[in-house]
Amino acid sequence: MTALPWDQRLARICVRPLARTAVTPNHITALTLAIAIGAATLFATGEAVNAHWAAGLFVLTRFLDHFDGELARLKGLSSRFGYYFDYVAGALSYAALFIGLGIGHAQGELGAWGYILGAAGAASALLSMATNLGIDRVQSEATGKEAVGYPGFAGFELEDGIYLIAPITWAGFLTPFFILAGIGATVYCAWSAGVFVRARLRAARSSP
Repeated sequence: MTALPWDQRLARICVRPLARTAVTPNHITALTLAIAIGAATLFATGEAVNAHWAAGLFVLTRFLDHFDGELARLKGLSSRFGYYFDYVAGALSYAALFIGLGIGHAQGELGAWGYILGAAGAASALLSMATNLGIDRVQSEATGKEAVGYPGFAGFELEDGIYLIAPITWAGFLTPFFILAGIGATVYCAWSAGVFVRARLRAARSSP
């Protein structure tokens, strides 16, 4: 995307007070991962009330995920470790979400399909991390700038759809959302792998 997503613009404003504190970008990254794991644990209980809290917490983690990068820019603390830590934490957060949802739904009407969808979503999240890192690397080498391997339009990225998990859960439609998300994560994983392969081929053809 050429323009900043709306949630990142908001995060850029919200994070400014932290620029004068001892909080570091890696602190925020670790916090988002911890909250995501907590949300996944609540989902895994299979209890509706816990799922409502879990959905809200996971939306919070996805918004906070923009804070570490913005804080790094404000403080001049960008690092190679932080870059990879952010990617890994994000992938682990999504993987934990799918595992938690899978365990929770396996106790209900989905049965074993809960485990299957959960495993597929978790594996896709981790594999997509690797392909998106590859896309970033190839595009960065081609342009000399950092790039992000997520499609987007009109100030929204594809991953912003995860914000819908809260209202959908609160409205009682978590199960169909989980099914669609598990399928969608698998499709996105295949799509990102294709983008990575095409990017590598273009880079190979353009190299001397």
